[in-house]
Amino acid sequence: MKQIMLQEKYPLFVAEINKSETACQTVDALVDYYKGKIAENPKVKFIGVFDHYAHTTSIGGDIAPGITAAVDIIFCFGFAIPSAQMLAVRPRSIGIADMGDKFIISFMEAPMQPANQAMELWTLGLRKN
Repeated sequence: MKQIMLQEKYPLFVAEINKSETACQTVDALVDYYKGKIAENPKVKFIGVFDHYAHTTSIGGDIAPGITAAVDIIFCFGFAIPSAQMLAVRPRSIGIADMGDKFIISFMEAPMQPANQAMELWTLGLRKN
């Protein structure tokens, strides 16, 4: 997993996982995996799955070459609301792009370390031991 700065302003965690490295072979299997991880933590609430690929296709939008599926799993850690402005960085999402032979999984850095640690552990847990 690596940390990058997308467009010089969005701090992201990104993992490229070859399909040979994981038991999850489809986007649906990855969604089920993350939904299970979210359900394990009573302080995390699953919200939904957004099929970004279907949406972008339906409006005639551009999709980068090689992407065959793209979804966002939406959820919230929401341990506290320390200010009204904090709502702007919630809820969280993990993006999954199917690139044929690998998945690219990404999420934006959260303003609280426990959320980052959980999302990173969930993602690293996808690799076969």
